Amino acid sequence: MGLVLDSCVIVLAERQELPVSLLLRQLQQQHGITDLVLSAISVVELEHGIYRAQSPQQAAKRRRYLETVFAAIPAVPFTRDMGQIVARVDAEGRKRGVVIPFADLLIGGTALHFGYGLLTRNERHFRMIPNLLVHSF
Repeated sequence: MGLVLDSCVIVLAERQELPVSLLLRQLQQQHGITDLVLSAISVVELEHGIYRAQSPQQAAKRRRYLETVFAAIPAVPFTRDMGQIVARVDAEGRKRGVVIPFADLLIGGTALHFGYGLLTRNERHFRMIPNLLVHSF
């Protein structure tokens, strides 16, 4: 099984100073995963955190952690096929009065495209996406 990691998983691991190698091992043991990926949208969210750091030292620490993450977990580009999935999910949801934050739609659409589950701490938004297997971190 594969998993798309939401950016909040990486943020929490970085804040807890969890080495990336240990994070990967834990995810393998807990979820029995064979493939892990990051959505390109999560890359934007994670990079954004560097620019919002409170100090140059914090920014440098975040950069080092993210470089290790990016070396270990591939980031997949957002494609036209993913866009079609997201457009359908968003339109169908809005017809029912369900509005999902756009970035979460894009990340969820990435998981749906690959047939992967999604690992997050933000279950509320992702559980609104039909057919998305959401795992709590």
